[in-house]
This record gives sequence, C-alpha cells and structure tokens, in this order.
Amino acid sequence: MTLADHEWRLIPEESRDGAMQMALEEIAAQTAADGGPRTVRAYQWSPSTLSMGYRQEAESVDWAYCDREGVDVTRRQTGGGGIYHDEYADISYSIVAPADELPGDLMDCYEVLCEPILEAFHEMGVDAAFVPEKHPALHEPACYLRALHPAHDITADGRKISGNAQYRTRDAVIQHGSLSYALAPAAHLGVFADPGVSEAVFRERVTSIREQSGIERDEAVAALSDALADWCDAYVGEWREDELEAARELAEQKYATAEWTRRRTDPTEA
Repeated sequence: MTLADHEWRLIPEESRDGAMQMALEEIAAQTAADGGPRTVRAYQWSPSTLSMGYRQEAESVDWAYCDREGVDVTRRQTGGGGIYHDEYADISYSIVAPADELPGDLMDCYEVLCEPILEAFHEMGVDAAFVPEKHPALHEPACYLRALHPAHDITADGRKISGNAQYRTRDAVIQHGSLSYALAPAAHLGVFADPGVSEAVFRERVTSIREQSGIERDEAVAALSDALADWCDAYVGEWREDELEAARELAEQKYATAEWTRRRTDPTEA
C-alpha cells in the first residue's frame, strides 16, 4: 500500500497567526487519526512570528524587540532552536498522517516526508540536498544557526535553506518545516536576546530560494504545493468548520498563552 492509496487533502497557502498555525496541526493530527483525510499544506505566518523550539528557554528571546517590531511569538511542539518566520521571507509547510502509515524509524520517516520538499526545490531551480555532514553550531537558540544535521537540514551551495522537524502524538505524525525564500538577517537575529553573530556571518551560513534561483515568492509557493500534492496524490481541500472551531479554541487556550510560550506548561492538560 502506498501513500496515494489513502485520502490526502492539500490546503493551499493561508496566512494566520502563529498560535492558530500550530493549533491547526494538532487538529489535523486528530482528524487523520480519526480516519479523516491526511493533510499537506503550505502556510504563511502573519504577522511575522518567532516559533520557539519546544525546550528553548524564554530568556533567549528578546521580548522587547518582538513587542516593538510587532513579531508574534509562540512555541512549537518540535525541538530545536527558534525560527523567525518572516511574513514575506519564510515559506512553511506541514505534513500530517496516521503514525501506522509511516516508517517508525525517525531517520526513515524524515527521508520519506522530505521527498516532496527536495522535489519542490528541484522544480524551483534550486540545487538542494540534505547536508552531507554535521556542521558546528554558531548560536544554539536560533534554528538556522544551530549545528546542521544530515537527517533533516537541507542546504544549497553549502548553506542552510530549510529546516524540518517532526513530532508524534499517540496516533499521528506531524512534520513541519521552514523554507527560506529570502533573507531577513536583522530580524532573524534581533528576536534573540544575545545572538552573538553578525549579519555577515548569518549570510555565510544561510541562503535563500530567491538568491539561488531568482523566482518570485508565489512561484515558490506553487512549486511547493504542487510537489506536496503530487507526492501523495492529494486533492485541493479546505478545513472543515469544526476543525477551525477546535483550532481557534486550542490556539486561545494553549498556543497564545504565556504559560505555554514562556513556561512550556500546557494549560489544556491542567
């Protein structure tokens, strides 16, 4: 049985705030685990958002900068460092499916779920691949400056262009990732309390789709969406109203709260 033997939907790119984007992934996991469609989607963070890694310390964030610059902050379920998702410069995606339909081994699962991401880069004209060997960290709290890992970090021209991460609920797998469409080093560094890295060093470690191929953002989003849909033979779908309602409630009760974002305490489990 292949992925295409199951029901998959593609949710076209939507702009939502960080709390809602993270809540929608949890709800999509419930839908898939309950026998509903599996989900692939591209999405945009609006306003620009810092998504903190699950174990990232709140003290590593420059909260005053984020407040002053209108940068939203939430915390992901996945580990790693924080990622500044610029409203224009970042393109994000997620893939959600029942756990028993995907490899149980983490490395094997990354290999399967990153197939459409690598294909999307190919269609964009970007020569991208998993980083061939580990690179040392430049700044631990920042995802794009952490140590690069061959399992889930994608590079082009020797520089990072995409980070990908997974987490599992009891019955589902959620993989999400960030594709660098353009560079916004001042903001990417500014959201951290002490980045200790210059913009020049950031540019030496990170590249972008626009730098590598020159295509417009909407072309890049289309290539990503098409690759995701082709990979699993997904139809163009939408969120059900009950999913949106549940996600709004979860966003308000969990992902938008200080308990979750600053202290990593899940209020919904209290």
